[in-house]
Amino acid sequence: MSDYQKNIRNFCIISHIDHGKSTLADRLLELTGTIEKRKMREQFLDMMDLEREKGITIKLQPVRLEYKKTFILNLIDTPGHVDFSYEVSRSLAAVEGAILLVDASQGIQAQTLANLYLAQEQNLVIIPVINKIDLANARIEEAEKEIKNILGQGIEILKISAKNGENIERVLEAIIEKIPAPQGSSIVPLRALIFDSKYDSYKGVIAYVRVVDGQIKKGEKILMMASEAESEVVEVGIFNPALKATDILKTGEIGYIATGLKEIEKCRVGDTITNSKFKIQNSKFIEIEPLLGYEEPKPMIFAGFYPIEGDDFDLLKDGLDKLKLNDSSLTFTPHLSKIGAERQFNNQSLKGAGFKLESSEALGRGFQCGFLGLLHLEIISQRLKREYDLNLVITNPSVSYRRIQGENSKMEEPWVKLEIITPNQYLGQVMKLASGLLNGQYKDTQYLSPEKVLATYEAPLGEIIIDFYDRLKGATTGYGSMAYELIDYRPADLVKLDILIAGEKVEAFSKIIPKQKAEQEGRALVKRLKEVIPPHQFSIPIQAAIGGKIIARETIRSLRKDVIAGLYGGDYTRKRKLLEKQKKGKKRLKQFGEVSLSQEVFLKALRR
Repeated sequence: MSDYQKNIRNFCIISHIDHGKSTLADRLLELTGTIEKRKMREQFLDMMDLEREKGITIKLQPVRLEYKKTFILNLIDTPGHVDFSYEVSRSLAAVEGAILLVDASQGIQAQTLANLYLAQEQNLVIIPVINKIDLANARIEEAEKEIKNILGQGIEILKISAKNGENIERVLEAIIEKIPAPQGSSIVPLRALIFDSKYDSYKGVIAYVRVVDGQIKKGEKILMMASEAESEVVEVGIFNPALKATDILKTGEIGYIATGLKEIEKCRVGDTITNSKFKIQNSKFIEIEPLLGYEEPKPMIFAGFYPIEGDDFDLLKDGLDKLKLNDSSLTFTPHLSKIGAERQFNNQSLKGAGFKLESSEALGRGFQCGFLGLLHLEIISQRLKREYDLNLVITNPSVSYRRIQGENSKMEEPWVKLEIITPNQYLGQVMKLASGLLNGQYKDTQYLSPEKVLATYEAPLGEIIIDFYDRLKGATTGYGSMAYELIDYRPADLVKLDILIAGEKVEAFSKIIPKQKAEQEGRALVKRLKEVIPPHQFSIPIQAAIGGKIIARETIRSLRKDVIAGLYGGDYTRKRKLLEKQKKGKKRLKQFGEVSLSQEVFLKALRR
């Protein structure tokens, strides 16, 4: 190992959302002089407008820090929200250590534990840090007990205030002292792990890499081991945090390689980049082995994306392609499929396999996409709107069910392990809330400290994906937190809920739901449709049905012209004659008239 390699430290910061991760990164940038004070702004590593508006980190962001003109510290800032856990897992595979950041006022939270478990699976060195010790409501001793109950009583815990800079230099010293230098050989062929990527019109796909073995320069030939695509390196460099070109990337470094590849699918996150198929070992040629990649993320929810302007379909496809390059947890594939509720049946869903191109007479062409959660869906839709100027109709999000083939076709639904962390005084409310989950099963209660409890449940994903988190926050006055992971698929009693408008089935509104919730869902949907469908010259019945059974109904009353408004006095039979004529006309319209549903109606009805 060279002296240069001995002075490299690769690490990331992991925590629950809003525990001060981005603020700590800001102080590290300042203290190491990476960013001049006059150019500094809050949440400096949050590059997207959406991140700054929402106050959360969405995308992982690498940056190179130089400390005391000796040490090279490669930091990867990671998201804290459960919907972006795949960003965290990719970051962890590129580093040797992690700062576990805990808010002194909130203590250990659900996503803190989830991210810690991911780091421990990678055998990373963990540096626990308690942040926000300057707050009036800081419970430092309680947070310290919680951390020690999880990591061990003998562990050293740093206490800082990222906001005012207290003890930040001690964090830098701990990184150098405790996190090992990266292993790897500089005299063997290149092996670089792609942990993220983006597309550049001039440089092609830019791969964010951790160089495990060897080194790489501009102009060298490279090979993507999974796709077997070959190209010539356009540029190499580091993150400053903007891209900064350098002469070479050496063993142990984190940087980028501009591959020149214009075909996005040929450069995949998790692939290994090399510059030779073989290496010499004991005077023999041996094949280069690819590095361990990443487990493909399994989508949790699905929704149809339709461009309001039909001509924008190709732009939508291009936008999804490029966002997928930058966000590997987004899934979609352009193939023909059935429309409506049948789109939810996918026997390959456990493998995270493709989701079909949808076609609907009402909405036109679009894609069914898979997401890790509702926030993930929201971020993707907003990025498509801002970055590609796309206006979309988005169908109601749902989970994916599986059909088991056999004599009697059976259905299965996804189940998750649900972990809820709450202060002890709210445990009763949490258990009451969790007991309302359809078929949910209580598993365990564990006290993280005398004041805080971890409750574990197993429940159908469909029961928690939409609004359970909001209800949990309400039940715990904002102090509760949750994390979940897919465990398996289990038998489910499901039905197809159809919507009939003026007697005609509208497939775009059909959905597959648990039988026990069918009537409640049906009533809510027909009521919403009654509010958004404009009145016609005849009455319009809106019905929710399961098979041939109507379970809910609303009626939109017809528009009515006052045909006798111009009659003053005279014989009543004349008025009656006009009213009868109007009645017959409306009856004829009801028999032969058609209900016109504009895209605006679908947009309003399907809006989350």
